[in-house]
Amino acid sequence: MDSIGTLLSLTTFGESHGPAMGGVLTGAPSGVPVSLERLQAFVDRRRASGAHATARHEADRVEILSGIYEGVTLGTPVGFLVRNADVRSADYQLWADAYRPGHADYTYEAKFGLRDWRGGGRASARETVARVVAGGIAVQILERLGVTVSSEVSQIGTATDADSMRRQLDQARAEGDSFGGIITCTIAGVKAGVGEPTFGKLQSRLAAAMFTIPAVKGFDYGMGFAGAAARGSEVIDRFLPDFTTAANHSGGIQGGISNGADIYFRVAFKPVATMMRPIDTVDRHGREITVEPRGRHDVCVVPRAAVVVESMAALTILDAILLNRSSRL
Repeated sequence: MDSIGTLLSLTTFGESHGPAMGGVLTGAPSGVPVSLERLQAFVDRRRASGAHATARHEADRVEILSGIYEGVTLGTPVGFLVRNADVRSADYQLWADAYRPGHADYTYEAKFGLRDWRGGGRASARETVARVVAGGIAVQILERLGVTVSSEVSQIGTATDADSMRRQLDQARAEGDSFGGIITCTIAGVKAGVGEPTFGKLQSRLAAAMFTIPAVKGFDYGMGFAGAAARGSEVIDRFLPDFTTAANHSGGIQGGISNGADIYFRVAFKPVATMMRPIDTVDRHGREITVEPRGRHDVCVVPRAAVVVESMAALTILDAILLNRSSRL
């Protein structure tokens, strides 16, 4: 599946080393101002900066093809492109007949009978640039509704403060290794009553959206897994006279529906599977081989993934808000 969403729907296309990545966002309400300068700045965050920046030097210039005219949404499909330029397919030639451990090489070939081995093809995290373009548009629409989406890197490896995170990344880079981490995301300003009961619960839709991001291995919201070790008296969200709650252990969602408090959740990312050290694997004939990777690979995707998490959260919550408008006359 290459589409996500119900009333607000995003379809993405493109491969890592193809001519371009792109997408079509349908269902965006008409008449909403969209700053293309702000959108470009939002997309630029995906490249990160400094030691966290990607070694692949793409300009990532957003080209709007349709759906936005004179800075305002038309209500028609928003088509866009982000062209690929800095590709080095030769770095991946050694994987044409071998499978990278921890990647989708084998499973794509098992499903389709063939695969684009250049940079991982469609399974590459390069695909997320299209999500960030659409997410940047959704963020600006949500602002008109008083809703904001933010995130922070809350853990890399075992480190939870910036200096320790930096040291761990430097150590991994020097050793040709990698780390995973955790991103915490907060959605503020969502009114009570958003979300669909039973099978369309808000937390399930957010979780499903997060699990479409490459390298994501875990999701929890509110008290999350920590709640399993707590007593009910410690985590109950007592109501106040204005219908807010004294605490927010529920993470802003109760019964799958927003309660007006901040919605917050955490997303866990695995360590990067391609490390700059010899890797034992097999080729398509089942022969054991050792490969020394070449090319440009992140030591940790987490710093660059924060804006991807925000984008998927924005698309999901805007779709939920639009759906909620059909719940009663």
